[in-house]
This record gives sequence, structure tokens and C-alpha cells, in this order.
Amino acid sequence: MKKIYKIGMAGLGSIGTRHLQNTIAVLHEQGRSCTFDLIRNGQNRELAGDIAQYVNKIYNYCDEIEDDYDVIFVTNPTHQHFTTIQQFASKTKHMFIEKPVFDKTDISLEALTLKTGSVYYVACPLRYTDVIQYLKHKCELTRIYCARVICSSYLPDWRPNQDYRQTYSAHKEQGGGVSIDLIHEWDYLSYLFGHPEQVVNIRGKVSDLEIDSDDISLYLAKYKNMAIEVHLDYFGRKTIREIQLFTPEDTIVGDIANSEIRYSKSGEIISFKEQRNDFQKKEIAHFFELIEGNGLNTNDIATALRTLQIAQEGK
Repeated sequence: MKKIYKIGMAGLGSIGTRHLQNTIAVLHEQGRSCTFDLIRNGQNRELAGDIAQYVNKIYNYCDEIEDDYDVIFVTNPTHQHFTTIQQFASKTKHMFIEKPVFDKTDISLEALTLKTGSVYYVACPLRYTDVIQYLKHKCELTRIYCARVICSSYLPDWRPNQDYRQTYSAHKEQGGGVSIDLIHEWDYLSYLFGHPEQVVNIRGKVSDLEIDSDDISLYLAKYKNMAIEVHLDYFGRKTIREIQLFTPEDTIVGDIANSEIRYSKSGEIISFKEQRNDFQKKEIAHFFELIEGNGLNTNDIATALRTLQIAQEGK
């Protein structure tokens, strides 16, 4: 009998909508299907037609929902994640949690009352890009002297149909600020190299963006045999997202924004022509493999919290 997953979505903004659509597509490709319920915290905004057709029920309050979901996606604002996980842990077998896992680090994992044997997966989509996979599996990472990472982009361009000043990114109390909003960089660095021994961080608000969160964050990290520089900002007018690896033979540039690898000395270029949704779908496919008992969850809540400590506290 074909498996039909019963899925709940806590929050349906742009990333929640993407996960919903990708889940439908991935499961369809695998010959499986699903139903979706929405949990919207009392919000009654009308759903777009292309989304409404997939929604079975809409709950406005968490105490209304049933308790037999296969998966709940936690895709509401970051500052609501802890409470959402805590409230819904008893109502689902597994959870997919959008990054960052929380907006603060002084939390008790025991207070979440998580189930033994369940998958609690925290999103880390850049790991699934062709660029990061190439660096992970094709490069001798133990022979790197140092790395330089930059993620620079213009916050008002992130969500074209939304006033950037009204988004969570603009507000520190909602989990905004480049240090945790752009935690992708520390996530893939931890995936490639593990956690650093020491981190120094400088952050602040330096641009004329109308936000109260940090718009720049600079890190210096020390590993046993290498060092890493990380630059994150909200104000770069041309998007740059890349990692430069300095090796004895060449400087390797992993250009995530343009989906290519460049060898600066030899001139070799490897172009993947990957689009954002390609690696987002790979992550969804991997998550459903995990809940079917295949593979290892390498970014559970405890691991994601450790990465958040590096990004937010510089330690």
C-alpha cells in the first residue's frame, strides 16, 4: 500500500511554501504522496490558489490540532521555534526545523521533551549544493592552510514583494541579524572542517538600512592546523557568496552564488549550473530518507545549537 504522509506546517511564509511545494514534488517522484494541514497562530490570510489545493485543514491555534502527524515542519519565525517544538513534539513522529534552530542559545533541550527514536532535522541546504559537495569529496581538506568566506547581499532585495523593514531579518528580537540569519556559512564550515577551537567576532550596525539588527558580522576562527575568516553583511549591492581555500598548489574558489568551482592559478573552471531549488529538493529528499530509517541525521537539534553558539556567541 502506497505511503501517504500526514504533514503539518507551522508557519507558511516564503520558505514554508517552498518546502511544501518541494515535498509534494519529491514524494511524487518517489511514488508517494502526502496531505498537509496548516497551523497559523490565528492568522486568517487567504491562501494562494496554487497552495490551497494541497491543504486539507487549517488550524488557528495549536491546541486544536491532532496528535498523529508523520512530520511537522517548523517554518515560523525563529523566535517562535523553541515554543513550537515544545508544543508540537507530542503531536508528531518527526520534525523538519528551519534554520536557525533558535534565536538564542541559553535554552534547555530537555525542556523540549523530544521523543526517542524520532528525527529532528534542522535545515542546512547549502551542504547539498554541488559546490560544497565538490569541496567535501574532491578536495584534500586536510591540506588547506586557511579559508576566506564571504556572504554579502542587499537585504531589501531578498523578498521582492515584502517591505524588508517588516521582516524578521530587520528585528533583533525576532531572530534577525546577519550573525544568525546567515548561519548557513557556519553550518557548511562545520560540515567541511568541524567546529573551531577559538572564534573572535565583531558585529554591529553600520549601514543606513532601516533595521535594528546587526548588518555586519566578521569572524576569525582558529582550528588546529588552519585559520578561517568569515564576512557576513546585509548591504552588499552585488551578491557574493563564496569560500576561498588556500592550498599549497592553488587557491580554490567555491562560488555558491554562481554554482561553480574556480582554480585561480591553473585557470580551471567547473560549472554546475545548479539552481536554488535543486539543492533545496535534495535536502527534502534526504530528510524523508532519514525518517524511513536510511542514513544518518548529521544536523540534529543539538548539533545545530552548537553551530548557533559559534555564530551568535563566537565560541
